Amino acid sequence: MGSYWSFRLMVMVALLTVSITFKSANSDPQITLLNEGCNTKYRADNITNFGINFNKSLADLRNQISGGNTHFATAQEVWTSDPVFVLFQCRDYLSIADCVSCFDTASSQIQECYPHNGARFLYDGCYLRQEASFFFDQATNSGNGQICGNQTASQPTDFQTQAEALLQDLKLATPQMEGFFAASKRQLGNGSDAVYAVAQCTETVSKSGCEFCLKQVYDYIDVCLPNTDGRGFDAGCFMRYSATPFFADNQTTNIIPYLRAKGGNSNKRKTIILGAVVGVGLLLVILAFLLWHQLYRKTKKIEKSNIFGTTEIRGPVTYNYKVLKSATRNFSEENKLGEGGFSEVYKATMRNGKVVAVKKLNINFGKAKADFGSEVRLISNVHHRNLVRLLGYANKGAELLLVYEYMANGSLDRFLYGEKRGHLDWKKRFDIIFGIAKGLAYLHEQFHVCIIHRDIKSSNILLDDDFQPKIADFGLAKLLPEDRTHLSTGFAGTLYVY
Repeated sequence: MGSYWSFRLMVMVALLTVSITFKSANSDPQITLLNEGCNTKYRADNITNFGINFNKSLADLRNQISGGNTHFATAQEVWTSDPVFVLFQCRDYLSIADCVSCFDTASSQIQECYPHNGARFLYDGCYLRQEASFFFDQATNSGNGQICGNQTASQPTDFQTQAEALLQDLKLATPQMEGFFAASKRQLGNGSDAVYAVAQCTETVSKSGCEFCLKQVYDYIDVCLPNTDGRGFDAGCFMRYSATPFFADNQTTNIIPYLRAKGGNSNKRKTIILGAVVGVGLLLVILAFLLWHQLYRKTKKIEKSNIFGTTEIRGPVTYNYKVLKSATRNFSEENKLGEGGFSEVYKATMRNGKVVAVKKLNINFGKAKADFGSEVRLISNVHHRNLVRLLGYANKGAELLLVYEYMANGSLDRFLYGEKRGHLDWKKRFDIIFGIAKGLAYLHEQFHVCIIHRDIKSSNILLDDDFQPKIADFGLAKLLPEDRTHLSTGFAGTLYVY
């Protein structure tokens, strides 16, 4: 414990000493915290070595930014046990003084994760990440997502059209630019209002990594429209738009040449692609004919992914309440899938056509609201093929919503006792039993927190369109008032054993 406080004292004294030089009456380091995370799975083996390495790395980063007039820096200390790799990047429209100020805030708050070897802190103006292994070329990782504003634009149709066009252009132009950064704005139809947007990739990712990352982040941030502001982020890139200017007009980037270059090169690529198609077309036809008989007789096993088309682990997505309300048709009865003692579940069709299940919690208790965020973050980290996936959440006032993957065949009790009784043969029944056992084994022994369900019953087992069983309704005990339970028994709910 002594080494912990001495480490924090060294860092705080260093930051207070050197930050005075960079104070400015008109500064705006944009230090609104958007996302944070500590890798609690990895605790430093030698806290003293880790503290020295971490302190040296932060000092190195700050020297690079303040002394080198740069908005991006990396540092590493790897010569002893508990190596440290750190990366910092701020938006190019910030002054160096504001960039350093944003770094000081991030480096101070990242101490909250000590002595865990792994952390990230994302702000409007900058991004600081630390790991125990090399990650500088990483474009995507868990913890990605979006943050949407809650105010709809005064001209929603025009605003959404111009914002989508601008974000699309930034997505295409930014990977072509040196430094992987672009800031631009676009006027609305009336000429007095505009949309402002930036896109940025980590300078150490590849061009293809930047392209892929921005493509993912564009899909995240697009769901925020037509709200007046939104942010999308991943490990290697960041996008933001707003109806309010957050950078000066003289900080805008001319992205038109990069869009033209993209278009001109596309013609050449089309010619090359066309020639390649003609050249190998006959060969593909012959190969397809030879393989057809074998492929036709084989059963293709298709690996499923989540509703966003990605198998990458994600943190909980913060959904816009109005979007979910619209997707459920204002929580209409015809979209209701079921209800319990403290919740109602609705089928929701999102703007991209994907179907999800939205659980509306009927809980008006202060403790539930206080525990809501931490509970959702824990449940969203549970990933197993036999457990229902929690995708994200939304809240508006006292109303709390949870978003789950949609199960096409509903609950198991329909096939055992209800209208679908008799549809399950013995093989399906065995596979369902075996799948439930694997899901429980994961909750009990394989997840880093032992979760005991304590209410396994047929109505809590959902079936996807291939009759793959998935255990539902675990991990919500902290959201219930002390005198109520979602269980039909007298037990207290899902149990966590730390």
